[in-house]
Amino acid sequence: MIQTEEVITPDTVQSPDSSTSPILLEVNNLKKWFPIKRGFFSRTVGHVKAVDGVSFYVREGETLGLVGESGCGKTTTGRVIMRAYKPTGGEMWFADQNQGRVNLTDADEQQMKRLRRNMQMVFQDPYSSLNPRMNLLQNVGEPLLVHGVAAGKELEDRVSELLRVVGLRPEYLNRYPHAFSGGQRQRIGIARALALNPQLIVLDEPVSALDVSVQAQILNLLQDLQAQFGLTYLFIAHDLSVVEHISDRVAVMYVGQLVESANTKELYTKPLHPYTEALLSAVPKPDPLHRGDPIVLEGDVADPANPPSGCYFHPRCRYNDQDRCTKETPELREVKSGHFVRCHYAGELDLRGVVA
Repeated sequence: MIQTEEVITPDTVQSPDSSTSPILLEVNNLKKWFPIKRGFFSRTVGHVKAVDGVSFYVREGETLGLVGESGCGKTTTGRVIMRAYKPTGGEMWFADQNQGRVNLTDADEQQMKRLRRNMQMVFQDPYSSLNPRMNLLQNVGEPLLVHGVAAGKELEDRVSELLRVVGLRPEYLNRYPHAFSGGQRQRIGIARALALNPQLIVLDEPVSALDVSVQAQILNLLQDLQAQFGLTYLFIAHDLSVVEHISDRVAVMYVGQLVESANTKELYTKPLHPYTEALLSAVPKPDPLHRGDPIVLEGDVADPANPPSGCYFHPRCRYNDQDRCTKETPELREVKSGHFVRCHYAGELDLRGVVA
């Protein structure tokens, strides 16, 4: 049974338990719409709603996993938070250790430059995220030069130490990215993100382009660095097995909207949204006696430029109530303590999670 019927609001997100860490990043009703232009005069005839009203928070020292199918808006959300894209609407609050609580939505370029000392990003593709014309000293040391933190011999010493931290040799300083494997390049990207001692690192599918054995090495490195430096991660991925391994909490996106978020163990064992249930059914299970049957979703993913009425997931949902689900838009509400769901029947459906 549903215990509460609370609709998520900025006040809801801002009220953490006093016994837990303070909120570092808070996102309220975030939107990023890309215009669709047609005709000789390039008139706007519609919008692709890549991010459409997303709300979540990340506490200091934790890892929030952001998951969903390709095209659901995960990467766009991360880039909007970093202000690589300017948001269409909503608010993003960041508790900067130097400037206090700042609204990233309204920050100008000069303020964002100062804020980026405490907000860094590791990109998905380790082959294109590094400048091939720059050696390791230049690639990793560029943030230190841009922000005037170090130069000359001090810069070289700092970069050498960063390479040691991520498991690379300082002798590699003068080598270029083409001389390294994918896993080594990703370590270089992580070293660059660590250069300014940030509070928050947005990890955009940092292991999806790597072999499985290398993925494990990078994930273990990230966890070691988090423990060593007190880092906070927003971990964007589509591999639910990887997310389960590294995340404290998980948020699930579908067609630009957040449909469920909860503690990792609770979400994986007791999902409350049909889409989460379908995703979890596809997670590979090592025990052949408890593999279960994957849930095959019928139909196509909704078009973010022309989403369906009511619940965006209703055309593919096997629990679809044709009357309510197709007409009434569900709100993201807290069904259990810390467990938010966007579904009319959350808590009433008997959904299965991953077998322990």
